[in-house]
Amino acid sequence: MPQRSALETVKWHVYVHFEKVLVVGLVLSLLLIHWFVDYKVAFLSFYYLPIIVAGFFLGRNTAVSSAVLIVGLVLFFQAVQGLEATAGLTAGALFTLVPWGGFLILTGYVVGGLADQRQHRLRDLKAAYMAVLELLTFHLESSEKAHRGHSHRVAKLATLLGKEIGLREEDVENLRLAALLHEVGPRDPRLLRLLSEFPGAFRELPVASAMRGAFDILQEYERYYEVVGDDWPLDHLPFLTATKILAVADGFETLQMHTPLRPAFAPWTAIEEMEKGVGKTFAREIVAALRKVSAAPQRSDADVALSLLKADSA
Repeated sequence: MPQRSALETVKWHVYVHFEKVLVVGLVLSLLLIHWFVDYKVAFLSFYYLPIIVAGFFLGRNTAVSSAVLIVGLVLFFQAVQGLEATAGLTAGALFTLVPWGGFLILTGYVVGGLADQRQHRLRDLKAAYMAVLELLTFHLESSEKAHRGHSHRVAKLATLLGKEIGLREEDVENLRLAALLHEVGPRDPRLLRLLSEFPGAFRELPVASAMRGAFDILQEYERYYEVVGDDWPLDHLPFLTATKILAVADGFETLQMHTPLRPAFAPWTAIEEMEKGVGKTFAREIVAALRKVSAAPQRSDADVALSLLKADSA
């Protein structure tokens, strides 16, 4: 997988730990305002911005919790040292802080609630979109009895492998979509023609823009077997992790399909066959994950080497 730049690495860590970063940032900002700002009450409106951000990105519960945390810390500082006037929860201080704290919590509740509704609608739309694509790919595969359901099985296995490897949720969704389309192809005229026949919102969904992540995986996978092998070991090639996962899932499911040239492999035999290409055609880490998700016993490198020697002698 291509190496991320330092900036991309920082963005990724902030994205993953955004909730922790938000809480630490709120506490640090409160401390800095308390230490360096003379007119502290005037800066209380600053906290509306991070609470709005928390509500938009993290939802209602986190926004309200963050607002309650800030209100509690501000009241604590007022009780211990005082923000501008005398320390203590006096009537004058409470008259200023209680309305501010109430509106801050209300802001987090409202913004977070709207964000939760937006996320719910997006999930419903994505689920409907994926259901349409699953039906279309199944319909396009139905003419070939041997391949019927192959893409769905590959997509299911690729999703399990992606979660086992630790891919982000967004990357797992892109991988699932790429697996559904790896046989048909996202630009297949049959698929586009069937999509155009769906009424309403489905016809208006922009296929190219909605599947950019899946396109990247499919474009790499189109040339995957042209590159990997003895001359170019897989470990030295900058393929996306999702592409490597798709190769393992597709290979595993393909080996279990009957062809005119060979019978179908049993699952454990298919894994043993794939282990012959570990490091050259298939990524070692992903084949190990395949054994785990398929509940097959793990084999050591010595076992793999022994099976290869037996195959060569035969």
